[in-house]
Amino acid sequence: MTRLGAAGSALALACLVAGPASALDVRGDQQWVLDALNAEKAWEVTRGAGVTVAVLDSGVDPSVPELRGKVTVAPDMQSSMFDDAPRNGSHGTAMASVIAGSGRDGGLRGVAPDARILSVPVIADDERDEEKVEPDDGFGQAGESPLSRGLRYATDQGARVISMSLGAYGSERADREAVAYALSRGVVLVAASGNDGDSVYAREHGTSFWTFPAGFPGVIGVGSVDKKGKPTGFSSDNLSVMVAAPGDGVPAVFPGGSYGRIEGTSVSTALVAGVAALIKSKYPTLRPELVAQALTSTTRGKPAARYNDKVGFGVVDAAAALDRAGRLAGYRVSLPVRDDLHFGNGTTAPPPTPPGPDPLRMWVFGGGVVLGLIGFGAGVIVLTRRSERQTAGR
Repeated sequence: MTRLGAAGSALALACLVAGPASALDVRGDQQWVLDALNAEKAWEVTRGAGVTVAVLDSGVDPSVPELRGKVTVAPDMQSSMFDDAPRNGSHGTAMASVIAGSGRDGGLRGVAPDARILSVPVIADDERDEEKVEPDDGFGQAGESPLSRGLRYATDQGARVISMSLGAYGSERADREAVAYALSRGVVLVAASGNDGDSVYAREHGTSFWTFPAGFPGVIGVGSVDKKGKPTGFSSDNLSVMVAAPGDGVPAVFPGGSYGRIEGTSVSTALVAGVAALIKSKYPTLRPELVAQALTSTTRGKPAARYNDKVGFGVVDAAAALDRAGRLAGYRVSLPVRDDLHFGNGTTAPPPTPPGPDPLRMWVFGGGVVLGLIGFGAGVIVLTRRSERQTAGR
């Protein structure tokens, strides 16, 4: 098994290896993941119907049984020309399966099994394909990148949750603006914090490099825990981590319908995106910042200090987050204010003078103009008569 990482300034994914397993095995193997997230309790309220989760990743195979009939495939965002046919990818398919796997015929169940998937290819599984990515090839909007194109496309297509199991060390302006665009339209953004927790730099400095888009404000950054709820050694530790989810030996589906286990903050991200989909299914108008509050305020395994940079505020609890989201959704955005109220005990200030000219001053000004004209006319008449008399005398 390999893990999501970030290399240079380009977005990076994991190359996942599928191991042989049967449908019965995958159901049993994934039970600990559902238990860790308290997902089955949340399904008593909602299973994610009516919500589309955009998977910004490598392409998703829509033919696997668990995803059949519920995947829409977008154009390949690696080029602004959109002329490359999307290809199925192991990473994207695996992420989509843990988000919205239907469990058909005893197969794998995602956290939001009734949700739909919008596959938005922004990168390929094969690292060699990074050379083909055109962040700005001169034909699209200046400063575009595959990620920014994918974010805007997914938002415009009606996705309510966007899952980004990818990351890069660099912070691009185009990506930052696209994140703001999605958040302003009520889309919940979830991204991987990265797998640099066991890097040489992290061991020497006690913290990991930030990766983006997880590091952007408003994005829910996700760390990884094991079966015991402990932080995995590879999970990046920095202040972009908001919550955590299982990320070690998590069963998933690969192209063609094979099963295997994966590890990394990539799969942790997909699981949290599934929980966000449950919340948006039940409370579709809940703002992204309130979804984040529902997730962070109801976690399991909270750190002793209430927060640390390995697991954030703790491991997501889907059922508790749904319950908290219901209370947050009941809050009124504003309160009515009576017109006759004012601060202090004094008398109410008089109403403001309506805009426009003062009538008295207009009359004075008009009268002055009329008198001036009369005086000017009289002067002209006197001078004219005087001139006539002088001419007649000569």
